[in-house]
Amino acid sequence: MSTPALPRSRAAVVSAGAVLDVRPRTGSTNADLLAAAPDLADGSVVVTLDQTAGRGRLDRTWTAPAGKTLAASLLVRAALDDRDRGWLPLVAGAAMCDAVRAALQPAQGDATDEADPSRASRPDGPGRPDGPGRPDQPERVLVKWPNDVLVDGRKVCGILCQVAADGSVVVGVGVNLTIPADRLPTPTSTSLAVAGAAGSAPDLADAVLSAFVTGVREAVVALAAGGADAEAVRSDVRARCGTIGARVRLELPDGSAVEADAVGIDDTGRITIRDRDGATRGVAVGDVTHLRYA
Repeated sequence: MSTPALPRSRAAVVSAGAVLDVRPRTGSTNADLLAAAPDLADGSVVVTLDQTAGRGRLDRTWTAPAGKTLAASLLVRAALDDRDRGWLPLVAGAAMCDAVRAALQPAQGDATDEADPSRASRPDGPGRPDGPGRPDQPERVLVKWPNDVLVDGRKVCGILCQVAADGSVVVGVGVNLTIPADRLPTPTSTSLAVAGAAGSAPDLADAVLSAFVTGVREAVVALAAGGADAEAVRSDVRARCGTIGARVRLELPDGSAVEADAVGIDDTGRITIRDRDGATRGVAVGDVTHLRYA
């Protein structure tokens, strides 16, 4: 069975000289772009609907059924200082959050959503009513720090940023498009189709990729400009982060784990947690599970 091709007309490549490399099948779009990065312009993209050897954060396997999942990698080469480079994964999560919201827009006002107030208290579920949705309705699509995108508390997209040999950054995304409920890779996963999005996998992929690339590139320009523009980007990221205000379990690289309240994101992009004794600290790397919302 052949894998549906991505339409080439709408997927945005918005940098002069950038290329859009649409592949019918590949092992890893991140690996492909990392290898080619020195010869490509900023904004170049490698994309497929059939990735066979994808990896996620913390070296996890990313399961991607052929023809039902978008895998794409974006090359970012910009004059950012070390602090702002550290914000790229978070910026990518916020951009994908907006792209997924747009794809689900017809479903956002579904009557069944309004009739389900329990969503705000589900583990790993959204519970912050201050997003772009209605003020009396919790936002369905949020980011779990640093950059997993959740719909109704279930993961629809993972993001992995890697530094290329020339110092540029490859931002890789994997989005579950049309995987049916009985074929989702984990019990805590979802897909755009399961969440209510209409359309074929190629059409959904094209729309999501266009919005994502545009969102990341606009944010990178603002970060590079500094000042109020950069601060607006950081504020935007914080507004989309559903981890802020949640009770979380944080598994740390040394194997230890801590339960704490997530209270913010500091200026370096670290999640700020408040321990049981009331002390606060920033954590740069960790695996977060939402336990409940404060």
